[in-house]
Amino acid sequence: MGQTKWSGRLRRWRSHARGATPFLFPIIQLLNRSRARGATPIIYVAVDLHHLNHSHPPLHKSPSPPSAIFNPTMKNNQNPSMASLFKLFNAPLHLSNLFSLMLFFLFGLCFGIILTFHLKNVSFNLQFSRSNATTTAYATVAAISDLVTVSLPESTPPPEKVGLKNYLTPPEPMHDMTDEELIWRASMVPKAGDYPFDRTPKVAFMFLTRGPVVLSELWERFFKGNDGLFSIYVHSSDSSANVTVPEDSVFSGRRIPSKDVEWGKVNMIEAERRLLANALLDFSNQRFVLLSEACIPLFNFSTVYTYLINSEHNFVESYDLEGPVGRGRYSPKMAPTVDIEEWRKGSQWFEMDRDLAIEVISDKMYFSVFHDFCDGQCYADEHYLPTFVTKRFGQTNANGTLTFVDWAKGGPHPTKYMRNDVTEEFLKKLRNDTSCEYNVKKNQICHLFARKFTSHALDRLLRIAPRLMQFSL
Repeated sequence: MGQTKWSGRLRRWRSHARGATPFLFPIIQLLNRSRARGATPIIYVAVDLHHLNHSHPPLHKSPSPPSAIFNPTMKNNQNPSMASLFKLFNAPLHLSNLFSLMLFFLFGLCFGIILTFHLKNVSFNLQFSRSNATTTAYATVAAISDLVTVSLPESTPPPEKVGLKNYLTPPEPMHDMTDEELIWRASMVPKAGDYPFDRTPKVAFMFLTRGPVVLSELWERFFKGNDGLFSIYVHSSDSSANVTVPEDSVFSGRRIPSKDVEWGKVNMIEAERRLLANALLDFSNQRFVLLSEACIPLFNFSTVYTYLINSEHNFVESYDLEGPVGRGRYSPKMAPTVDIEEWRKGSQWFEMDRDLAIEVISDKMYFSVFHDFCDGQCYADEHYLPTFVTKRFGQTNANGTLTFVDWAKGGPHPTKYMRNDVTEEFLKKLRNDTSCEYNVKKNQICHLFARKFTSHALDRLLRIAPRLMQFSL
């Protein structure tokens, strides 16, 4: 019975010892030191060292006490550490040794827990460091991208189609072209006679003034209700004048780039050509009327428009006049371009069609002669157009003006009309003149406009003219 008991214990210790041996050496050393101090026998442990060192050790046939079976000092033992282990387990354990063992176990447990948390903290710090490094890298890339801005090409919009409309749209009256650039552009003429677009002919009203159009309120009523049938251009001779025009006025934004003009000088012709060139930029303008700030209309817009659009002639006054104010102003230096027999005089207030307007602004031959030899007392504005038109385009000219001016009192300036001069009878007289021709036929209308009316006459003109001339209300 006892032998069976020890055999069972032996088998169990052999199986446990195979896996536990590497971990028992520190415990063995601790217990050996405790045993050296003297231990009270409490437990006996039997372990077969030969079985620990071999895969299948032989079993003893005869039972023996534990001390006889396992002798730590036997010569066959080849592991000193294992010998110490068996000495320890063969020795009785004292209570103090058990307490030391428990302390050692607790120490190991605490060391394991601390080591576990330490390893976790190291792993967390490593991950946190990696996260910080990644975040720093992203921040660095973002900072660099802010410093080095790469301009990616934006999606290119489809190219705008450039059609006939872009070519036909005139620029704003106040542009930055020089006179040379303006005349060059305005003198372009299409050879094809037919217009490939729907076009409503317009009349260009060109005001050559010293400052504002002082009778603008009367003209506002004249133009009212006729949008799309007229264009307005204003050349202010005194470019330094502060001209203010209400935004809702038909004259708002209609001033062209202007230069100073002196009465009787060649720069008066330059201003007229400048007005014509700006008006020619609008292909719809077919008739061109030169007016001053002292001019008024004598008929309503419908009558004036119909008269001009349907006319077969231009209206540039031209006649041959003997005496100091006629041929007396001619200079022999103008020959052979202009001879004395070709010298003409007339009113500067003209009306012409588009073809003649293009010829006027394109002329260099005759204009250069007048520029060089007709200045000062020559009064180029009274001779250039009459001479040029008669010599080059006399067959299309009516040799008359559509603007009434009274020179009966003589002198360098025509009669001025003040407030008391404006009556209904006076305006009727200006309107009813039956001594003119229109398209080679007798006509009751000789003048469409009249001058020279001062700003003091505006009040009476506003009370009488709209009703008499049947302006649109």
